Amino acid sequence: MIFEQEMPLDDSTKETLDILKYKYALENSEIGVWEWDIINNKVYHSAHLKKIFGFDNPEVDLTYIHWSERIHPDDLDALVKLVDNHLENITKEYRSEHRILCLDGTYRWVFDCGKIVSFNSDGKPTRLIGTTMDITQRKIDEVSVRQSLSIITNQNKKLTNFAHIVTHNLKEHAGNFESLLTFYHEAQESHEKEDIINHLKIVSDSLTKTIGNLREIVSKQIDKKIEIKPLNINAHINRVLELLDLEILAKRATIINNVDKDLVLYSNEAYLESIILNLASNALKYSHPERALIVKIESSISEEVVTIRLSDNGIGIDLEKFGNNIFGLYNTFHGNKNAEGIGLYLTKSQIESLGGTISVESEVNVGTTFIISIKQKKSS
Repeated sequence: MIFEQEMPLDDSTKETLDILKYKYALENSEIGVWEWDIINNKVYHSAHLKKIFGFDNPEVDLTYIHWSERIHPDDLDALVKLVDNHLENITKEYRSEHRILCLDGTYRWVFDCGKIVSFNSDGKPTRLIGTTMDITQRKIDEVSVRQSLSIITNQNKKLTNFAHIVTHNLKEHAGNFESLLTFYHEAQESHEKEDIINHLKIVSDSLTKTIGNLREIVSKQIDKKIEIKPLNINAHINRVLELLDLEILAKRATIINNVDKDLVLYSNEAYLESIILNLASNALKYSHPERALIVKIESSISEEVVTIRLSDNGIGIDLEKFGNNIFGLYNTFHGNKNAEGIGLYLTKSQIESLGGTISVESEVNVGTTFIISIKQKKSS
C-alpha cells in the first residue's frame, strides 16, 4: 500500500497559508476588523466592518472620520476611559459594548475588542488592532427579556398581594362570624339574640362586598394597572369600623373619625378597605392593658397630597430596635401568638401600588401613629 506524503513547506509558505486561513475565517464570519494608527490618528476598517456601519462599498474611505465621532454620546465617556486604560497599560486588552453611528443615521450595538501590537522606542503604543461584532439583535432580545420579566414580576406581585388580602382580610370576617355565633348560643334573651343577628347581617354584607372587590381584582389581573376610581375615604372608614364593631366593644375602645366627610381619593376599593382594616385592627390588637384604647383618624391635604394619620395610645413599638423591619414580611414585635407579620407588609405594598408612602411614629407604652400620603389626583 502506498501512502501519500505531504510536501514539506518552508517558513514563508507556512506563514502565507496561516494568513490566508485567518483571512478566510474572518471574511466568512460576522466579525469586522480594524487597525488604529495611533501616530497618525487614523483607523482602517475591513470590508465587513464597513458593511456593519452601512457602507456597502468596501472602497469607501472612513479614515478621515475620527472614531469618537461615530460613538453614541451616552456611551462615549465610558468608551474613552476603556481605551485610555488600555493605552496606559492598566488593562491587558480593550473590550466594550457600545452604540455606533451608521450611514443611515441609526445606531447599532457592537462588541468591540482590541489590543496594542506595537510600541515606539519610548515604549509608547503606536498601533492597535481589534475586531467588531454586531450585537444589535442580542441587545434587542435582552430588552425584550427584561420587559417580559418585569411584566411577570408585576403579575406575581399582584397575585401575591391578592393572596395576602384573601388570607388576612377574610380572617377578620371569619373571626367575627365565629364570635357572633358563640355569643348567639350563649344569649338568653330574645332581644340579645336579635341584636347579634343584626351584627351578623352587617358582617355578612361586609363579606359580600369584600368578595365582590376581590372578584373584581381577579378579573383585572391581566391589566397593567389596578383599577382606580374616586372613593370617599370617610365612608370607607365607617364601613370598616362597622365590621370591627364587635372588637371595638370588647376593647371598650373609642374611635374618633375626624376625616373630612367630603374627602375623595382616587384609589382601588379593595386596597383602600384593606389598608384601613389592617391599621385599625392592628390598633385594636395592640391596645394597652392598663388604659382604654383611643384611636384617632385625621386627614389633611397639601399640594394635592392627601395625608391620613391613624394614631392610638396602645403599647407602642420600639422603633430603635424594630424600625428597619416594621414593614417586613412575617416580622412580629410583641410576641402575640396570633400575629402573622403580614398586615403591615401588605399595607405598605398596597399603598405603594397606589403611588403613596407610609411611615410610622411610635414610642413604647405611649402609642403609635401611622402616616399615609397619597396623591389626590388620578394617575394617568
